[in-house]
Amino acid sequence: MGTATLHVGVTGQGPDVVVLSGGPGCVQYLEHDELAPRGHRAWYPEPRGVGRSTGGPHTMEQAVADLEAIRAAVGVVTWIVAGHSWGGDLAVRYAVDHPEAVAAVVSIAGRGPQRDQTWSEAYKAGRATQPVVDIDHVPEVHAALGDSFTEWTHRADLWRGLATCGVPMYFIAAGDDIRPSWPLAQLAALVPHGRFATVADVPHDFWFTHPEVWTSTITDACTGP
Repeated sequence: MGTATLHVGVTGQGPDVVVLSGGPGCVQYLEHDELAPRGHRAWYPEPRGVGRSTGGPHTMEQAVADLEAIRAAVGVVTWIVAGHSWGGDLAVRYAVDHPEAVAAVVSIAGRGPQRDQTWSEAYKAGRATQPVVDIDHVPEVHAALGDSFTEWTHRADLWRGLATCGVPMYFIAAGDDIRPSWPLAQLAALVPHGRFATVADVPHDFWFTHPEVWTSTITDACTGP
């Protein structure tokens, strides 16, 4: 995939959390002090080929490799991997591929590793009711990562890898999301140390519409039970 210069923001002090934005291929829209998990040092990578990072279209494998390169460069031994939407799905893939580097996963409003037709129909049917949030993205990066995601869902060892991954994973659904939450509940039941919860009365992008709820949600999830 070639070399790239990756933008990584950082805020706060405490246990390390890397925060992944969605899309795929969106700019890092969560890099704001008011959205950061309290009591943690939060890292905000911008995806390769997007926004302030150089590079171009790439695979999920490259996205995971980029996160590992960042972790090594900043001297973090293990970190919590928290992601919104696509970022939550990437967090799961990262934990399966590199469990030694991931203290826990916090996946908020993700899709889960599936291309279920009924899920997609529900999403399309509700799209017009979703609050519009204008987020810059790079279509070519979006397409490449989307194709790579599909390839991941078709892997013969996908479910075995998830079922044997010892990383604690917390899956959180947005109560008013147009995306059905059943894949997240399934993942929480599948992984050895999984939890599932729903934040009531908030849409998919509640980091934007309900920032205080977002901050308390991600803080509580990263702090643990």
